[in-house]
Amino acid sequence: MIDTRHYDVIRAPVITEKATLASEVNQVVFKVAMSATKPQIKAAVEKLFDVKVLAVNTLIVEGKTKRFRGFKGKRSDTKKAFVTLAEGQSIDVTTGL
Repeated sequence: MIDTRHYDVIRAPVITEKATLASEVNQVVFKVAMSATKPQIKAAVEKLFDVKVLAVNTLIVEGKTKRFRGFKGKRSDTKKAFVTLAEGQSIDVTTGL
């Protein structure tokens, strides 16, 4: 039984060049909720994708200050989670949930 709260923790997969390189060492990168903790992220990934998680590393990406038509604005801060999977486990982020 999948709890709907897990979908509130995991927002989206990150598909960048760095995330693709991380997949070679059995890591997957997700955008997560700012209030999400490492145990919550681990539980959500294990339940949603049916894999064994070894470690979760998180970082907060500060939003950039940008200009639009002469007005200053700031992008929102985001939180990313680097999830290390057990040997032999994998997640295909291109197929979705």
